[in-house]
Amino acid sequence: MVGIDLTEIEGIAEMTALTIISELGPGVSKFATVKHFCSWLGLCPQVKKTGGRIRSSGTRPGVNRVAVALRMAVTGLYASKGALGAYLRHKKAHLGAPKAITATAHKLARLVYMALKHGLTYVRQTQEDYQAKVRDQQLKSLKKKARHLGVTIVEQPSDPTAGTE
Repeated sequence: MVGIDLTEIEGIAEMTALTIISELGPGVSKFATVKHFCSWLGLCPQVKKTGGRIRSSGTRPGVNRVAVALRMAVTGLYASKGALGAYLRHKKAHLGAPKAITATAHKLARLVYMALKHGLTYVRQTQEDYQAKVRDQQLKSLKKKARHLGVTIVEQPSDPTAGTE
């Protein structure tokens, strides 16, 4: 009906796709950007500042059927061996389960928007690809911090036999 198979996206089953399409219609043209879409869903933080200080930064309350469907889809990703499953487990370790579910649902919402708006197909990534990307980001961050401190970092190849003794 919409010209794209939403079930190709990791975690989205047939019922979730039907819920999304029944609530949104055939397209997401009423939303100017992906940020507007995620804000409408209530999956992005609503920062409340006063006097330059952040008082709260949680997601806004509200019941949106698409957001509920995406959160339910995320709960099926815990055992997934793909990149979204690794992202969920990574966020759960740092933020806790409720915030990790919301963050992953936000990521799913962005994927759904791109699929419906631009017709982009989802390219499934493996858990190893995600972990390599996170490692590269951490290494880049460490090098930047070291550069600011005036220290140089020398990478050494990891020894696969070091932990076997």
